[in-house]
Order: sequence, then C-alpha cells, then structure tokens
Amino acid sequence: MPIWSPDSWKTRPNAQVIHYDDAAALDEAVARLRRLPPLVTSWEVLRLRALIADAQRGERFFLQGGDCAETFHDCAPDVITSKLKILLQMSLVLVHGLKKPVLRVGRFAGQYAKPRSSATETRSEVELPSYRGDLVNRAVFDAEARKPNPALLVEAYQHAALTLNFVRALVEGGFADFHHPEYWDLSFFERADLGAALRAEYRTMSHKLAEAVRFAEALGEKSAADITRVNFYTSHEGLNLPYESAQTRLVPRRTGYFDLSTHLPWIGERTRELDGAHVEFFRGIENPVGVKLGPGATPKEVLALLEVLDPGRTPGKLVLITRLGADAVETVLPELVAAVLESERPVLWVCDPMHGNTVVAQGGLKTRDFDRIILELERTIDVHAASGSILGGVHFELTGEDVTECVGGGVSEADLDRNYASLCDPRLNYRQALEMAFRLARKLGDASFR
Repeated sequence: MPIWSPDSWKTRPNAQVIHYDDAAALDEAVARLRRLPPLVTSWEVLRLRALIADAQRGERFFLQGGDCAETFHDCAPDVITSKLKILLQMSLVLVHGLKKPVLRVGRFAGQYAKPRSSATETRSEVELPSYRGDLVNRAVFDAEARKPNPALLVEAYQHAALTLNFVRALVEGGFADFHHPEYWDLSFFERADLGAALRAEYRTMSHKLAEAVRFAEALGEKSAADITRVNFYTSHEGLNLPYESAQTRLVPRRTGYFDLSTHLPWIGERTRELDGAHVEFFRGIENPVGVKLGPGATPKEVLALLEVLDPGRTPGKLVLITRLGADAVETVLPELVAAVLESERPVLWVCDPMHGNTVVAQGGLKTRDFDRIILELERTIDVHAASGSILGGVHFELTGEDVTECVGGGVSEADLDRNYASLCDPRLNYRQALEMAFRLARKLGDASFR
C-alpha cells in the first residue's frame, strides 16, 4: 500500500468534496483544530475496539442511535438528556431480552455533516448550494448562509465538546445507574399517546431487571458489574476530511494515528469508493471504522474494502452497516454474508433499517414507514441466522422528542407536518424507538434459539 499520512487523502478523488472559497480561512481553522485538545482519548478508542470485538463474537450487542444530523441549536441539556435516555431505555429492553451486555454508541457530539446526492438545491428558480449540515453551512435558504464557512469547523468542535462534557457528567454522576432503571422515566411516560400496554411492559421489565441485578450481586456474580456499568461512546459519519484529519494525531506510548474527533467514525454509502479520499483516510487510523453498505454493494467490493481498511484482520476494527431496504435484503445480504464468512475476517454486522426505506409522502416530506423498518430488521436477522452468521448490532436515526417524521407506530401520514423537526432525514420518535426495541428483543431472542 502507498505510504499513509493524515493528509494523504488529498491526493484521491473525493465524492463529497466541499468547496471553500477562502483557502486561507480554511487553513487557519484547520490549524486551530490541530492545537485544541482531543475530544476523545486513545484509551477510550481502544476500549471500544475491544468491546466491538466482543460483539463480533456474539458476547454483547451493539446499539447505535441518534440524530440524522445534529444542529448547533440542539446543543441543549433537555435535547441531549432525551437522546441519552431513549438509548438507555432501548438498551435496557435489549439487555433483558437478549441476556447479554449492550454496547451503547450515540450518533452525537459530531454528527454535524450530511452527504448530499446533489451539490445544489433549487427553490422558485433560485439555485444555491445544498445544506450540508452545520459543520459546513447553514440551513436557511440564503446565498450567504449556504456558502461553506471554515469557521463552522471550530464551532462544531466547540459544540461537540460541550455535548461530550455534559454526557460524561451525566453518566459519571449516576444518571445511568442500572440499579434504578425506574429513574429513566422520560416525561413522555405521562403522555396519553404512549400506549398503556407499552408503558406497563417497560415498567414491569425494568423492575424485573433491577431485581435480577441485585440478586446476582448478592451472590457475588462478577457478570452483574458488566451489565450495570454503563458507558457511552460517540460516532459520526467522517464526511468532512479537513475536520477529521485536523484532529488526527500520534499519541504518547501508543502506536499509530488516532482520529480523536470521535470514537467510531464511519464511511457512508456515497464515499466508500476503494480509491477515494475517505477510504484512504480511514485506512490509516487506529479507531474502529464503520462502512455503510447499500443494495448496490457486491461481495467483491466488500472484500476489497476489508483488505484495504483492515489488512491485519484486527478484532474489533471493522463494522459493516447494511442499509439495503426491506425488498433487497433477501437477495443482496446472503451473498455478502457468505463471502465474509468464507474470508474468515472479523467484522461486526450491524443493520441500519432506516436509510433504505425512505420515501416521499404526498405532501412532499421525506418519511419512513415503521413496518418497513421492522421488516428489514426481521429479514436481516433471518438471513444471518440461516447463514450461521451473527447480527451483532443495530443503527437507528432516532430522537427522544415527540416528533412526527416516520409513519406507523402511532403516526399517520396526515400527522407528518404536526411536528416534523428534522432538517434532513426522518427519525423515530420516543414511542416508535421504544416499541422498536421490544420488537427487536423478541425477534433476536427467538433467533438465538434456532
């Protein structure tokens, strides 16, 4: 392989290149990011890699979720707390249903950039650059706002740091104590639109798990500590390479470069070209790396990516995130799974049932159907079970807020504009996310006994 450096990606084609008009301002922002402290640490990254290796072997389950695109405006305590709580609640359901520890990874503290299928957007015959996330430009349809702004790189770092600081303070302060799961009672439990049956099922399950944990600890079971110890890790799509490379550095007493903007960066479906800038950058870092695989992915492409991104076959290094769409799972996934199994490469298979099931409603809003999301999950579980493979995790776009962006699970198409808050893709709301966790736990529990 060619010699790698944090800037060697600049010699490769970039499918989602961002054109900054002011090169000097970009250089200044990147230089400032290089001087700032890292957002995460190398030992956290290596710990996550070890936990992902556990999930690859089926010893724990990987739960990843959060906003499609964070905004600076949502860097607020109530918004962050709601996202953290719904992930905790979902993980509690999965721990109870799967009888194994759950690894929690939040799409937050850095998910500020979004890929776009078109570089421009047209409204009323006015054409402007597409909104690429708060890391790049602003959502307001205005020429100045839509211009890529290098100063936003530093502003994104600052908001990510604030988010991480608050999350760490909550977790260290006992917010996520498994001995008291009844405290993870989101205010929406008092809302009428959360069904009585779902509310009762969660409360019964949480009390049973709390009792089981106390009983295990009374017997001196060390495994109870693994379940009750709650840690959170961060993830985001590593789309903006000036931002990622600026925070990539050597660390004393460790080998290799670490991207310390997040614990788990991933490469999107639009940027996984083998000779592209993103694959070039992420092949050189020590972090675990995710790769999104759409319905066009072939076994040959996937095996080539595995060889480039992880030539040493490092346990915990690679996470393959399939986003195929419910209709393509049974035709595409079996060949991919079979090829990876035959190669004997360690990977964590994760299902993202959101992106392949996006449609446009009659009113023009993008939406996703809850039943189609469930269908992709169930078919993915069945393919892995039939193949002798392990589905080790799931990847959701969700929020703890009372949004109406995905239909089903209590939301009709007529409800979409009632509280459609996303600037990019539709997310599961609190009720849909919690119901999803129960459905997933039951299905995976059944699959494990085949």
